[in-house]
Amino acid sequence: MKRRVVVVTGASAGVGRAIARAFGRQQAAIGLLARGTDGLDACAAEIEALGGEALPLMVDVAHADAVQQAADRIEERLGPIDIWVNNAMVSVFSPFVRMTPEEFRRVTEVTYLGTVYGTMAALKGMRQRDHGTIVQIGSALAYRSIPLQSAYCGAKHGIEGFTESVRTELLHDKSNVVLTMVQLPAVNTPQFGWVKSRLPDKPQPVPPIYQPEMIAEAVTWLVDHPRRELVIGGSSWKAILGNHLVPGYIDRYLAQVGYQSQQTAEPVEPGRLDNLWQPVPGDHGAHGTFDNRAHTFTWTQLWSEHRGAILASLAALGLVALMPPRRRVPAEPTKTLVGV
Repeated sequence: MKRRVVVVTGASAGVGRAIARAFGRQQAAIGLLARGTDGLDACAAEIEALGGEALPLMVDVAHADAVQQAADRIEERLGPIDIWVNNAMVSVFSPFVRMTPEEFRRVTEVTYLGTVYGTMAALKGMRQRDHGTIVQIGSALAYRSIPLQSAYCGAKHGIEGFTESVRTELLHDKSNVVLTMVQLPAVNTPQFGWVKSRLPDKPQPVPPIYQPEMIAEAVTWLVDHPRRELVIGGSSWKAILGNHLVPGYIDRYLAQVGYQSQQTAEPVEPGRLDNLWQPVPGDHGAHGTFDNRAHTFTWTQLWSEHRGAILASLAALGLVALMPPRRRVPAEPTKTLVGV
């Protein structure tokens, strides 16, 4: 079988790192795009150890030309791109009234436009070949915004709208290229240790928290089982459905709890580095500091991936339950022949 050629943006740490490892286990050839060379080199070494092939490229996805040049180099070195995962992101934890225009622009350029530029670069070859899959790493925040992350929530909403528009164009053109989006719950990644923040205490993902490997498994499953969208985690479903049903109530609820739920009880240390403009040095891996609180499984994921089999099993059980009980036929009395 032809090995897959995969591109993962934001591959040096967190969810991107876990996704790259997952495709490495499939012995894929993977183009790794990120800003931090330490994490890129470490990720490339992991993929090679797993039997895959890695091409680490230091790229800031906020620059369209750099993303396209990286795509060209990957196709030249590894071959035609089969899968492109847009994962790169930055954020700022801050009330909107304290955000600067430069900060808002930066979050938008990396998180939203980085996805746009990645999709452009991927489609350039995929449309010609009429083959390929593009996965947008989204969030429940693409549907339900929370306080203190106005730029990031706006970017995720933008990705959802952008993806829907491009998908309709691909359908119009009868293209076989698949464009899908994965909506994530809170994930235990290093971003909470380096995200720019104006909060008094250390940032944290809003519980419940899940491990990045669960996301990576979902992504690798999704490329073989195409869906329009995959929502991961019960908390994501609750946020999305709640916002559809009672958005005003969710507004008031988040106004009360949304500030504290994004902070731990530990104060931020002086001189804390952030990665908004430059990567934080070092290899940070896939996990953050919340391993003791992070889950590796969710029943909603089992349902999402196997709902057809589950529904068929439930239907079969229902039919069995509705079948009338078998009537027991009484045995005929034994006739005794009396000889004379």
